[in-house]
Amino acid sequence: MFEWMAWTTPVAVFFVCIVLMLIGMTVWEVKSPTVLRKGFLPIETTRGDRLFIGLLTAAYINLAWVGLGERMAQWFQLEAAPSVWISLFLSMAALAFVMRKA
Repeated sequence: MFEWMAWTTPVAVFFVCIVLMLIGMTVWEVKSPTVLRKGFLPIETTRGDRLFIGLLTAAYINLAWVGLGERMAQWFQLEAAPSVWISLFLSMAALAFVMRKA
């Protein structure tokens, strides 16, 4: 069923994190309905809006990391492309920042 995708451990961890966040946000929303809040974005957002924006940001960080991996190896004179674990932690940090400050 999942043969069409290159399932590596970091990819699986990334998607498990997303699923756990969606479950957690659903439970949180049922227990405590959200209110609009204005952060550094020029719009008022709910928790769901911030999660969506954060997930998009995380996806773009991971795509950029994979796309620029070989170039980063050349730029920094590395033996191999940097690990995708780094992009996982960077994207989760960016998501946490958006959820907290946006």
